[in-house]
Amino acid sequence: MRTLKIGIPIVVAQILLISMQFVDTVMAGHVSAKDLAALAIATALFHPLVLLLVGILMSVTPMVAQLKGKRKDDKISKVVADAFQLSLVFAVPTIFMLHLLKPLMEAIGYPAEVSRIGDGYLHAVSWGLPAILAYDVFRHFNEGLAITRPNMYFHILGLMLNILGNYTLMFGNFGFPAMGAVGAGWSTAMAWNLMLIMMFTFSFKNRRLRIYLEIRDFFQIRFQNTREILRIGIPNGFSTGAESGLFALVALMMGTLGVHVMAAHQIAINIAAMTFMVPLGISVAITSRIGHAVGAGEYALARYLGFSGIALCGLVMLVPAAVYLLLPEWIVMIYTSDPEVHEVAVVLLFMAAIFQLSDGLQVGALGALRGLKDTRIPLLTNIFSYLMIGLPGAYILGIYFDIGPEGLWTGIIVGLSIAALLHNLRFHLLTKTQKIEPEPLSF
Repeated sequence: MRTLKIGIPIVVAQILLISMQFVDTVMAGHVSAKDLAALAIATALFHPLVLLLVGILMSVTPMVAQLKGKRKDDKISKVVADAFQLSLVFAVPTIFMLHLLKPLMEAIGYPAEVSRIGDGYLHAVSWGLPAILAYDVFRHFNEGLAITRPNMYFHILGLMLNILGNYTLMFGNFGFPAMGAVGAGWSTAMAWNLMLIMMFTFSFKNRRLRIYLEIRDFFQIRFQNTREILRIGIPNGFSTGAESGLFALVALMMGTLGVHVMAAHQIAINIAAMTFMVPLGISVAITSRIGHAVGAGEYALARYLGFSGIALCGLVMLVPAAVYLLLPEWIVMIYTSDPEVHEVAVVLLFMAAIFQLSDGLQVGALGALRGLKDTRIPLLTNIFSYLMIGLPGAYILGIYFDIGPEGLWTGIIVGLSIAALLHNLRFHLLTKTQKIEPEPLSF
């Protein structure tokens, strides 16, 4: 199956990307519970911002795919160049914002030491933000052309540097001071900058890719395609942000229940995020394939590719669900030996098993809709599912009724399940006839 051929390198790359967070989490857990909790809080604040911006830039994939399907190769360079310029525009205010989050952590009521460590992590990792945003532009350019292996290789090298950097900076090896979780931020930033250098060089040197790129386009202030990038990307970015926002706000509420509960949540969510990379990678392949099919006017094929890809996303998530149910204690032992953290993390891993199928089906359908360049209704769906249903449900059960971590995670399960149902229904309605016309976003 061509979807798997395209998707497997993306899946591996996504797993390697989340493996950086996995490595950070495991190593922070072996520093102290405070470092692990600080890392959890900092990433809960950092990741929604990054995912929002990455989601906007993800519009490059369907734009490039459809231009390739329409044989308009000469227009691809300007799309990539304008997205690259946009990524730099996004980075500056976001870095400034990340440097101002310590008062928020203190206002929520986290322990002073946890807030200090979390703030140090955010300062450090912010220096990698421009690099990862620019990297994603070229990554989505590659994926729009169904070229996915280089991204996988660059993530392997990035992960290796991240592990070495963590060993050096977190634990104070090779003459460096021990920086704990703050050191993880610096090593992640270094890895992201290395990955950008490799991806940029490859994209302009590889004979299959350089024919689509004109270096002069990157030095012209033009923003010719900015409106289209934002038209597709803003709903997609906020759609991604709505889901990550649910997880982030649940994490912040979890932090009010104590350091050990927060650490357990970080472990469970990191494990769930690792397995989520598989359907996420497949969904990117679905986007690329549907984009090519729609660009070529093959609408029946687009529908078939969408539903077969969605089914694949759901099926692969049954495997981790079974593992979480059968081996939770063994999995959590990788992260921590703290008995209080271990006990809560095992319970949350059982709950993670429940939402695996819904998570796979919703991200598969979202990738299919993205291939149609349909992002407005999915945005509204995610806002409804995650922020109007999932988040209030999490607060009511976890905080108001004092059920605790299990109540907070029940809100996540409900939000994901509703999103999965509505996204799949949307794709069915758009593709049941051969005329595919997603509703445009107006500015």
